[in-house]
Order: sequence, then structure tokens, then C-alpha cells
Amino acid sequence: MMKALSDGISRIEKLLGIVLMLAMAVVVTLAVVFRYLLNAPFSWAGEVSVYLLIWVSFIGGSLGLKYKSQAAVTILLDYLPAKVQKILLIIGHILILLFFGLMLYYSYQWVFSPGVAFQKSSALLLPMWIPFSSVPVGLTFATIHVLSNLIEMFREEEAQ
Repeated sequence: MMKALSDGISRIEKLLGIVLMLAMAVVVTLAVVFRYLLNAPFSWAGEVSVYLLIWVSFIGGSLGLKYKSQAAVTILLDYLPAKVQKILLIIGHILILLFFGLMLYYSYQWVFSPGVAFQKSSALLLPMWIPFSSVPVGLTFATIHVLSNLIEMFREEEAQ
């Protein structure tokens, strides 16, 4: 069930990532054209592109955890026996989940705090909870992916 949830979320993340990257490319291209060719710059383009990049980063980071493509230094791990490697990977996943749990708690508190709820962006007057929501949303998706990977590790252990 967790794997199916993780797979479904990853499909949504891929689509969302494509849409956000395309939107960012269009906004930045239009901003350059209007600034340098038409001499009429957009006041909001920088703000929008930063918010889109933040969302893409958290969504992409979550997808990286789903497919285990995050950066890692494994030189010591590679020399250990397979059983010890598995134990250390499980411990690593549990530590990641504990860290994400802490970060999720504080990020949801932050996004729902009155300071963020009533804050507006400078150029678009966009409610800041929208761009700031990238943190808890991305971390929630990442937590589901890491939990799914951890359950998969335990299943592989039982199959052996």
C-alpha cells in the first residue's frame, strides 16, 4: 500500500515538476525579452521565478529520495559485508525519517503561523503561505518515499 502511495505521488510530482519548470522557463524567457528587447521589464518576473524554483527544488528533492538518487559517500559502506550494509541503510532511513518528522512539525507550524498567513509578497501581493508551503509539501512527499523505501528494505530482508 505504501509503495502504491509513493508511486502515485511520484507521478504527480513528475507532472508538477514538468509544469513548474516549463512555467519558469517561460517566465524567465519573457522577462529577458521584455527587459532587453522591448525595454519594458516585468517587476514580478524575478519573484515568480524564485518561487517556482523553490517548489521545483523541494519536489525534485523528494523524487530524488524516491529513486535513491541523492548524493552519498559510500566508500566505507562498500567495504562492509552485505548484512552490515543493510543494517546501516535501515538505520540511515530511520534517522532520515526522524529528521523529517521534526522538520515537518516545525514547517507546518511555520506555514500556519499568523506571521506567514497574513504576509504578502512584494511584487505580486501573493499570500506567502503559497510559496512557503513548498517546504512542508515537499517534506511530506519525501517522508512517504523514504518510508516506502524502508518498508521495501524490510520486505527484501524477509524474502531472504
